[in-house]
Amino acid sequence: MNGQGLRAVFLPDRGVYEVGIRPDSSVSMGFVHTGREYRGDGGWGQPMATASNTVRTGAVLPVDAARWTMWAFVIVNVVIVEALFLSAGSGKNGILTVAKFFGLHAALLLLFQLLLVARLPWLDGRIGMDRLTVWHRWVGFSLLWTVLTHATLVVLGYATLDDTSMGKTFVALSGVPASLLGMLAAAVIVGIATISIRPLRRRLPYEVWHGLHLLLYVALGLSFVHQLQETTTFTSSAFATAYWWILWLFAFGALLTGRVVMPVWRNAYHRFRVAAVVPESDNVVSVYVTGRRLDKLPARAGQFCIWRFPGHHHWWLANPFSLSAAPDGQGLRLTAKAVGSASAGLRHVPVGSRAFVEGPYGAFTSLHRSRPGVLLIAGGVGITPVRAMLEEQSAGDVVVLYRVRSEAEAVLLDEVRHLVALRGGRLHLLTGRTGEGGAPPFGAGSLHQLVPDITERDVYVCGPPAMTGAVLSGLRELQVPARQVHAEKFGLA
Repeated sequence: MNGQGLRAVFLPDRGVYEVGIRPDSSVSMGFVHTGREYRGDGGWGQPMATASNTVRTGAVLPVDAARWTMWAFVIVNVVIVEALFLSAGSGKNGILTVAKFFGLHAALLLLFQLLLVARLPWLDGRIGMDRLTVWHRWVGFSLLWTVLTHATLVVLGYATLDDTSMGKTFVALSGVPASLLGMLAAAVIVGIATISIRPLRRRLPYEVWHGLHLLLYVALGLSFVHQLQETTTFTSSAFATAYWWILWLFAFGALLTGRVVMPVWRNAYHRFRVAAVVPESDNVVSVYVTGRRLDKLPARAGQFCIWRFPGHHHWWLANPFSLSAAPDGQGLRLTAKAVGSASAGLRHVPVGSRAFVEGPYGAFTSLHRSRPGVLLIAGGVGITPVRAMLEEQSAGDVVVLYRVRSEAEAVLLDEVRHLVALRGGRLHLLTGRTGEGGAPPFGAGSLHQLVPDITERDVYVCGPPAMTGAVLSGLRELQVPARQVHAEKFGLA
């Protein structure tokens, strides 16, 4: 597509959209015209995004407040569980008493597991899905060893009590409904932990791994009934009964709200549809999505959504893509590079088809600004959330480092140049291959040379894992305070 013509795209319930290049501009950019006044930054004809960009100098950052809240929640519940264990008295022998101790903490870990992946907006927008997922993984392996220890001690305790072998005791306990439910829950947890070991996880397609991982909800149900039937813990006192019921209902409610109710309600309310599909290059495409009352969607520049296009792909195929333009209440835009069958197929998504959008998610936003100046570092298609953040009205000066192999591969480069110019900022396009000679582009020396006041800025980093790691290493060497460094991995696992 070039500046010598426009392509008309028809959307039945919205009229005719014209997608093309503004012919009188020296900066080539795609835009969508809907009869409103055009603005030359890839937007939807409304004033530039005005999301709050408050700089919290010296204040408690949202991420710190969220972490302290989570730690307080964990500590309070651990103290309560310890008190319940001590007040319930000992078991039939010392081994079974210790087994009960591990069982109570296994239930608590399982509930924490659910809260970490419930996609609660308050937590996700402050901590980020990537960090919550990492915590979920480590809590999961702690849960595995706690469950195995609990199960082993239960069998050993009863074998000692009955003066028989552990094998015979295991068979006997499997005939007791409460114990059988616990065994089944433990088996599911062991299975999920096994497929989550990195070498096995990498061999499985994401859809297969995710489908098997959903069995955790089966383990949740089995564990709940198992604990309900174990009267020594659930009904040891009126307080214990009330506590466990409240905790289980809270975990179930959070999970259902974040993973089911909220996404279904938002899609029913906003009715997302594909407004236009615009190729940006041979292997990069932008998809414009419109909907009803999008000004009510709590999205921020820098966040990502999980996108499904049911009329084009199977409903279970979902991909996380960043918003490549700041949400303005009129539409959303994603820009993706063809690296797999799903992203490659986006250029063939029918205009006018329904889109199912989960989110927005992520903490890669200006909510966490703590300094007047900001440095935005992007690699490849990682420029998409950075480009969206440039569209916000920003406090302080802006510097952008954009790493690509060649200028021809720089996605949305014209838009980035235009927005940086509007901000009165600086753009450094870093081309070439790493290791071709010269200093590493993101080594401490290179970063300091490009941005001498880097330690006085907030730094946002988005790009391939190797590049992100190199940048973070350089920032640590330069002693940039950790509270000023913001990096997020956009993914589902």
